[in-house]
Amino acid sequence: MGKKVTIIGAGSVGSTIAYTMAVNGIATEVVMIDINESKSLGEALDIRQGVSFCPPISIYAGGYPDAAGSDIVILTSGVARKPGQSRLELAQVNVNITKSIAPEIVKYAPDAIYIIVSNPVDILTYVFTKVSGVPEKQILGSGTILDTARLRARVAEYFSINQQNVHAYVFGEHGDTSFVPWSVGNISNVPIDQYADCLKEKNTVAPPKLVHSEVESYIRKSGGKIIERKGATFYAVAVSVCHICKCIFSGADTTMTVSSMMHGEYGIEDVCLSTLSIVGPGGLDGKLLVPLTDEEVQLLHKSADSLKAVLKDIKI
Repeated sequence: MGKKVTIIGAGSVGSTIAYTMAVNGIATEVVMIDINESKSLGEALDIRQGVSFCPPISIYAGGYPDAAGSDIVILTSGVARKPGQSRLELAQVNVNITKSIAPEIVKYAPDAIYIIVSNPVDILTYVFTKVSGVPEKQILGSGTILDTARLRARVAEYFSINQQNVHAYVFGEHGDTSFVPWSVGNISNVPIDQYADCLKEKNTVAPPKLVHSEVESYIRKSGGKIIERKGATFYAVAVSVCHICKCIFSGADTTMTVSSMMHGEYGIEDVCLSTLSIVGPGGLDGKLLVPLTDEEVQLLHKSADSLKAVLKDIKI
């Protein structure tokens, strides 16, 4: 059975997603669409010329009609934030771009699962949900899946342990109001804050004290530091988005922190943000109501209120 993915936007993020898919054999067919047709043609050709050393894949540039029959459509199109530009200004520009794309792509791929990656991702996931006419279960934002990867990387560094042994998440907005629900974080089923005390060889494996605020600051500032140093972030987000696609194609439900519309979960309505969701072949197959502390629920509400303040000031 074929696995067809359409990627809208052939910039650094979109093209790196396409490359990662080709190298890892996640899709069998990838269509790249960009307003700059020359860019999408160049990116597709560059990747295609290396696929003889990869699992079989057809990758090419095209237009919206070529998206017909797509299993997944990934939206990476939009403009990057410029120096001095406010978050709100960026939101409106990318909202307008998303609104212009939605009817064009949905016309040809109404049954696809849509993954929104462009920023501000929670705002654009909300807008796409409102304007596209696509059922909500087929729409999800990449949300805090990248933040969660950064969290696990940081905790694994603290304790010199494999990242795959770290089970912890970032909830809320993909942005300044994100937070870690530490009450449910663990390393191999041991609560993170108790892990160091559970080590038998304390003298030889003495991890530094993990400070929650330092870790959360690291997560929030990572993107900015990378942009400052190399101009953009695209490797880690591409791997994160490919992980979502791989889980959808696997046929097995997988829990992950993607952004989706809230309908009363934790007392939050009518806004898209990340909590723990169940993602599977049908898209958003359900939500997992992780037991949070009262303080963590307040932090989730703070995140929701921050996003709603932005939504109130933009034209949808």
